[in-house]
Amino acid sequence: MSEETQERVGFFTDTSICIGCKACEVACKEWNAIPEDGLSLTGMSYDNTQALGASTWRHVAFIEQPRPDGRTQLPLVEGGATAQEAVVDGGEMRWLMSSDVCKHCTHAACLDVCPTGSLFRTEFGTVVVQEDICNGCGYCVPACPYGVIEQRPADGRAFKCTMCYDRLGAGQEPACAKACPTESIQFGPLDELRERAALRVDQLHDAGVTDARLYGHDPDDGVGGDGAFFLLLDKPEVYGLPPDPVVTTRDLPAMWKHAGAAALSLLGGVALAFAAAGRGRR
Repeated sequence: MSEETQERVGFFTDTSICIGCKACEVACKEWNAIPEDGLSLTGMSYDNTQALGASTWRHVAFIEQPRPDGRTQLPLVEGGATAQEAVVDGGEMRWLMSSDVCKHCTHAACLDVCPTGSLFRTEFGTVVVQEDICNGCGYCVPACPYGVIEQRPADGRAFKCTMCYDRLGAGQEPACAKACPTESIQFGPLDELRERAALRVDQLHDAGVTDARLYGHDPDDGVGGDGAFFLLLDKPEVYGLPPDPVVTTRDLPAMWKHAGAAALSLLGGVALAFAAAGRGRR
């Protein structure tokens, strides 16, 4: 990590104006030279990448659901429309589109479990994997409460979003935010993004979109707040996100404390046994 600490930056993804174009996915792959990971449709939606993974650092989900509350369409508001709606197979449906990414947690379990230092926190507050140091142990994969990190089958090393660390160092914004045509993906100082997001939620509520909510913005949540947070139009579970994520290494200090106490007790018992045996031979 750099000795010079910068202002923490992050992503605010406003799913209410995501149009599902996948420009962010393409820009991410092109800039980071990420290999393709399948070009076949799943048969379940227009999404061909399905989920975040070692070769998909940005993933745009297409979620189909019945039109809520009998509305014919979600209202237009200043700054862009809300979620797209369509008639599907004769029934009224809406598509919720959301560009998912690594959350760059404040309390990142992947950092806690990495034995080689491959994972580190940058001067921008982001979490990056150094692929040349990763030994492929895979400890970070189950540690992530969001299921973001994955190992590539070819060599076993772990990969995920770096928030374009090389671009940040050159004073540029990440490729995905640069490519987003609706500014659904917004990049900047995290505190400013949180203020902007709160205003956007109020705007949507005033326009009648009462289900609008923020996810991952709260510094007091189970991961200390995310460096990449979202405005959602439904419950987190609908988007495949855990409703109440908690850093998986939260109990490690207590576990080590109990393990140490148990070890001391064991050593004490062994010492007493040897002492008793010595007295018995006299």
